Amino acid sequence: MNLTETIKAAGIVGAGGAGFPTHVKLDATAECLIINAAECEPLIETDKYLCRTCAPQIIQAVLAVKEHLGAGRAVIALKGKYEQEIGALSEAIRATAAPVEIFRMGTFYPAGDEQTMVQQVTGRSVPERGLPLDVGCVVDNVGTMLNIYDALQGRPVVDKYLSVVGEVKEPVMLHVPIGTPVIDCVRAAEPQLADYALILGGPMMGRQLTGADEIRGAVVTKTTGNIIVLPRDHYLFRRAATPLETIRHQARSACIQCRMCTDLCPRYLIGHAIRPHLIMRNLWREQGVTDDAAYVRIFGEAANCCDCGVCEMFACPMQLSPRKVNQYVKRWLREKGLQVPRDSAPQARAEVDQRHTPTDRLVSRLGLSAYYGLHAHDCRTLTPDEVFLPFSQHIGKPAHPVKQAGDTVERGEVLAQAAEGLSAQIHASISGVVTEITERGARIRGRKE
Repeated sequence: MNLTETIKAAGIVGAGGAGFPTHVKLDATAECLIINAAECEPLIETDKYLCRTCAPQIIQAVLAVKEHLGAGRAVIALKGKYEQEIGALSEAIRATAAPVEIFRMGTFYPAGDEQTMVQQVTGRSVPERGLPLDVGCVVDNVGTMLNIYDALQGRPVVDKYLSVVGEVKEPVMLHVPIGTPVIDCVRAAEPQLADYALILGGPMMGRQLTGADEIRGAVVTKTTGNIIVLPRDHYLFRRAATPLETIRHQARSACIQCRMCTDLCPRYLIGHAIRPHLIMRNLWREQGVTDDAAYVRIFGEAANCCDCGVCEMFACPMQLSPRKVNQYVKRWLREKGLQVPRDSAPQARAEVDQRHTPTDRLVSRLGLSAYYGLHAHDCRTLTPDEVFLPFSQHIGKPAHPVKQAGDTVERGEVLAQAAEGLSAQIHASISGVVTEITERGARIRGRKE
C-alpha cells in the first residue's frame, strides 16, 4: 500500500480537533508541509507532551509525508517559549540529519489556527473560505503525525493521548482507548468539585458539557485532546447560555462601534473581508432585509468568520457576542442557499504582527488564571471495562458497521468501514464482545483476563 492507503486503512483523521480524514488531505502535492504543534488554545497539554516524548517518531512521520507530498519544505511550528519541546524535536532532527525546520511562533491566540499559521510560516494568506493547499501548503497536527508513524508500523488508531486540567488535583496526561467514558478520565484526575461541568477541547472553541446525562454519555474520540473541569457556574458557561434574542437587543443598545472586534480578528488580519462591527451595527434590521442581494451585501462577510471567539471573548469592551451573531448569519446564508463572493488572493494587513491576542491576557479575561501555567508531566494509562465507539468521529459520512451484536472482536480489528466519499474507518479499541450496535456506534465489553 502507498502512504494514503496505509493512512486510510488505519482510520487516521486530524487529531487537532476538526477530524478531517487524513488520507483525503494527503492525496495531493504541496510545496510546504507544516506540522501544527502550537497548542492553539490555553490549558491544553497534549501536543507539548507528544513533542517531548515522541520526537523521533514524529520526525520519521514528517519525513514520510514530506516525501509523499513532494514538498520542498517541512516545518514544525510551535510557540517559541516551548523550550523543552523544541529541544527534543531539534535533537531528533539532528540525530537523523532530517531536512525539517523549527518555526518559533509568538505566544498568542489563535497561533494554532491553520490559516494564521500558514501566513506566519510562509507569508501567504489562504483565500477566503479556502484551504492551505490553495497556497501550496498542507497543515497537519503533531498528534496526526504520531498516528501516521503508528500506521507505518501496522497499528491503526485505537488510542488517544489527552490532558485533563482545571479543577483537578493536578493536570494529568492520559493514554486511553478511544471510546473511554469521559467521566472515567475526569475521575482519574481527581476532580476537586463534587458538581462540575466540562469543556472538551479548549476554553474558546471547545464543546461544553453542562448536563449530568450529557457528561455521563460523553466518550473520548479521535479528536478529543483535552478536558477542562470547571465549576458549573463559571463565566464561560454563563456566557454561552445567552440566547440570540438577548444578544440581538444587546447589539442594538450597547454596540459602540469601536471596531475592536474587527481590528483584532485573525481572519481580518490575514486580509479577509470580515468586519464584525458592521454586522453588529446592522443586526437590528437583519430580519427586515428580504432582498437576497442586499442580505449578502450587508451580512455576507460573516461567511468568513472562523469561530475563534477573539471578537466576543477578548476584543469587545461591552461583552457583546459578534461570534454568535456570525454563526447565526452563516446558518441563515446556508439555509437560503446564498453564495457570498470570495477573495482568492487576499494580502495580510500591515498590522498583522502587532494585533495578536496575548494568551496570558486572554486567560485572565476568561477567568482561568488559577489554572494557567500548571503543566502535566507524567502520563497514565486507563483500561476501561467498556467502551462506546461512535461511527462518526470525523468530518464527512459515518462509517458503516461490519460487526453485529454478540460478535467477538480483537483490539485493532475493523469495527466499521469507511463510507464512500469523505469518511474514515473505526477500529475496536479493546478486545471483547460487541454488546450493542446502533446507527450511532458500537459498545464493546472488555474481555476479562
